Parts: sequence; structure tokens; C-alpha cells
Amino acid sequence: MQYKNPVIPGFYPDPSICRVGDDYYLVTSSFEYFPGVPIFHSKDLVNWRQIGHCLTTERQLPLTHAWSSGGIYAPTIRHHDDWFYMVTTNVSGIGNFFVRGEQPFGPWSDPIPVAQSGIDPSLFFDEDGCVYFQSARNGDEGNGIYQCEIDISTGSMLTESRLIWKGTGGANPEAPHLYKINGYYYLMIAEGGTEYGHMVTIARSIDPYGPYEPCPSNPILSHRSLNSSIQATGHADLVRAHDGSWWSVFLGIRPASYPYRHHLGRETFLAPVTWTTDGWPVIGHGGRIEPVMTAPQLPEVRWSLKANRDDFDDAMLGFDWVFLRNPAPESWSLHESPGNLVLQGNKVSLDDAGAPAFVGRRLCHLSCSIAALLDFEPVNDGEEAGLTVFMNERYHYDLAVKLKEGRKVIVYRRTVGSMRTEYMRDCAEGAVVLKIEARPELFLFKVQQDQPDDDLELGSGETHLLSTEVAGGFTGIMIAMYAVCGTGQSTSARFDWFDYNPAT
Repeated sequence: MQYKNPVIPGFYPDPSICRVGDDYYLVTSSFEYFPGVPIFHSKDLVNWRQIGHCLTTERQLPLTHAWSSGGIYAPTIRHHDDWFYMVTTNVSGIGNFFVRGEQPFGPWSDPIPVAQSGIDPSLFFDEDGCVYFQSARNGDEGNGIYQCEIDISTGSMLTESRLIWKGTGGANPEAPHLYKINGYYYLMIAEGGTEYGHMVTIARSIDPYGPYEPCPSNPILSHRSLNSSIQATGHADLVRAHDGSWWSVFLGIRPASYPYRHHLGRETFLAPVTWTTDGWPVIGHGGRIEPVMTAPQLPEVRWSLKANRDDFDDAMLGFDWVFLRNPAPESWSLHESPGNLVLQGNKVSLDDAGAPAFVGRRLCHLSCSIAALLDFEPVNDGEEAGLTVFMNERYHYDLAVKLKEGRKVIVYRRTVGSMRTEYMRDCAEGAVVLKIEARPELFLFKVQQDQPDDDLELGSGETHLLSTEVAGGFTGIMIAMYAVCGTGQSTSARFDWFDYNPAT
């Protein structure tokens, strides 16, 4: 049996994994989006379902001061003595901290800070009861991986931070994970920066503080300078499956055009791990992976597929919906108009690094169709509501209903850095269906006002103009419903349904 990479498509970077019995749990970075740190569950390492988020309250995840691509960096998940631990960095707030919970779906504790600075923190529970904390930082001994011992009940540092490895010479040694296997401590990291030179390297020692001996075949994973549809592989974690086989999860990207540019963000990939006769791991086929690979020899467990349409009939939003930073409580509701998602616009627009009325989901496919039924009758100039293809506040495409000089209009807007273009058409009273067709190199924007098959195309936008290579940052594209108030009190925008249909 075979599986397709990525196993979790869309903006789900920096994966970390742990196993409890025959269950696997995986977390990824979430940056400025709330709730934070999505958590997934699998029984076979290939089929994953999201079961919640680790950070679900503003106390756990304050994002008021989070810049674009700020917030939550690189979590690690571990299980020890019947407790789950998720350690991460809020670069816009508390710094390094961890939360813990008895169940992977929560509730998770309040944040427990760790004083050691840096990013990409990890935990290792040794057999003698010592708990080691690693992070990537530029300390007194230079740039590299630093380690200390902590009290896992309080987060207090029990030792000073010590540099344990600088890597093999690549830029930005980061993403440390420590394992103990057959008497050796293995320290696996990422180097080269989370771009096209990304790679995974590993070293080992008989002592957790080293000295560490690098693997003679480093890097053990990299697609640098490789002609492949998958690029920038790195930031990996290891897991031993319940059948004894070894596997790695890691991030990668799928450029949609040449020169290489990617807009889906960094995604979660899977590859087998084999061990050499002298005890070194090899990820994939000599450090390379393929879009289609042989699946683990585990009983396949497929989860029920989510419906393509969300009718907003449930009491809570599904796990794939997120907000941009901490949402104002009055900015959204599922109860004000049952069967609708109601957004109440505020003065924060999509052009601001703030918290607009915004409910979005990740774009997970290079080709798909998206639509939403919007019922919105703006009464004040400047009021608008609609759909946005959003990378950050300086790079987004919007399709919306708006009041412009007393006229209700449909507007298609492209914001690309300092350049902005707008196209407007009159809009009749009543609800409209807003439509976006995503293709690998192009987005098409359409609106349907009256007849089901009477689509009016308003414009298009190149995907590469919203790519990381152009827009910068560490995230991927979000497709969001949004609302912005005008000069007066905002009118409610009601979204009756939202469709997301991947191309077959």
C-alpha cells in the first residue's frame, strides 16, 4: 500500500510527534493564528484527523502584540508518566513555555514558562528522572543548541544553559530533538534556514551534554539543489511505530511555479527511517523522499471525511477554523442567527496587523473551488464583508460586498505590497454567492447574484504574488470570511454556508 505526501497538506509546519500505545499525536506551529498549536491524531501515521488545539484561551495564547509570522513557533509534543507535554515559544509574548494535559484533546494547563531563551524548544525525559530542555539560541558560546535541566513541575531551571552542538556549519542550527536509542543520545537538528537549503543533521554522544559526534553521512534529509516537486525539507522529528519500524515527520514545500515560489506554506510530510549497521538513521531514500511512498505496515484507519460544506449549524466552529490573533468576542457569533456565521465588523481592516472580524481556514490544495453565501446590506460608507485570500496585511486578494458613496457594490481588490487595484460592479439587493477558483498559478474571482449558473467573473490574481518568496514570512495562505465596519456602527454580515471543494 502507498501513501501520498504531504500527509497533512497546507500551512502545518514544524511537525512534532509522539506515540502512546498504538496512537500517534502530532502538533504544528500556528504563528499569529488563534487557537494555537493544532493537534492531530492517527493510528497508522498516514491518515490524520485534527482533534483540537493545545492553546485555546487568551491566557494561554495572548497575541495582541503578535506581528505577522510572530506568535507561536515550533512546538514539541512528548508523553511521560501519563501526561502529555507541549513545549513551544510565543516570540511575541512569554517566550519559551510548556503546557500539559492528561488527554491530548485537552484541557491543557496554563503556560509554565522556562527561563532559557531561544526558539524551537524541546523536552527529553531521561531514564534517571532528569528532564532536559533544549532550544536554539545565540548564547555566550555562540549560535547553536543549548540545554539545561528543568523541574518539570514548575519549569524552573536546575542547571545553567550549556551549548551542546553547533551543527555541521549550516546556517541557523535549530529544531533540536534529543532521543536515547541503544545507549546513545542522538541530537537531531535542522540547518540551512527554513528555505531551499534546509536540511536535517544528527549527532550522538554517550552523555546528554556531549561531546557530540556528527553523523558521517550528514545531512540525513535534504532536497537542496534537487529537481523535485518537494523542496525545503527539514525540521524533523522521529517516532518508533508500535510494530518496531521507525518514521520521521518533517516540513517541506510544494512550489507551484518556476522560479520556485510556494503559497500553501510549509506542510507536514512523512518518510520511513532505516538504520545503518553502525547505528545512524537514514530518512527516506538516502535523505530524499517522494510524493508517493510505501505506507507503514500498520492496520489502516481512515477517519470520516469532513463535509465539503459547512452550514454553521453546530454550536461551535470546526477545528479547521481559526481567527487572526485573539478575536474580539463580539466580532463573531454562531448563535445570533442560527444556521449562520455572523460577523460584526470593527475598525481593524485586513490592512492592519490587528484582530479584524476574520474567520479563516488554511488553503490546503493547489487546485480547489471555494464559495460562500453572504447576506449583507451595508448602510454606512466603507462597510464591507466578503472572502479574502490572505497571506498577511500587505499581501491579500479580497472579494467583497461594500457600500461605496451610497451604492452597494461588489469589489475585487488586489493588495500586493504598496500596489493596490480595485474593480467594482453594482450589486443588487439580497444575498450573493462569492466564489474563488484556485489553480496552481492563478486565483479566479467570481460572484453569483441571481441565477445558479450565472457567474460574473470579476478578476484574477497570480498565486506567486502571495507566495512566501514575495510576501515573506513563515505562514501560508488562509481563505477567510471577514467584515470591516465603515464610518458608523457596523451592519451584521451573515454567512449561510461555506464550501471548500478540492479538485479530484
